Amino acid sequence: MNLGWSPSVSNGVAGYNVYRALQSGGPFTKVNASLDATTNFTDSNVSVGNTYFYVVTAVGNGNVESVFSGQLSIVVN
Repeated sequence: MNLGWSPSVSNGVAGYNVYRALQSGGPFTKVNASLDATTNFTDSNVSVGNTYFYVVTAVGNGNVESVFSGQLSIVVN
């Protein structure tokens, strides 16, 4: 599953974290092993027939993490 998002408009963004849930609104679990410096992520741990819900956070210098982005839902076919 390939995900992409627009970059944060804030200065000093070190990277992004991607979170996934199996139900709308969470609970969300971080799926990237390390901070992602790009604005895309491939989630290879998904199963056909499931619906996944994703949110992204921006992480600034000093490890300050933003609130969750808007939620995206994806059905894997």
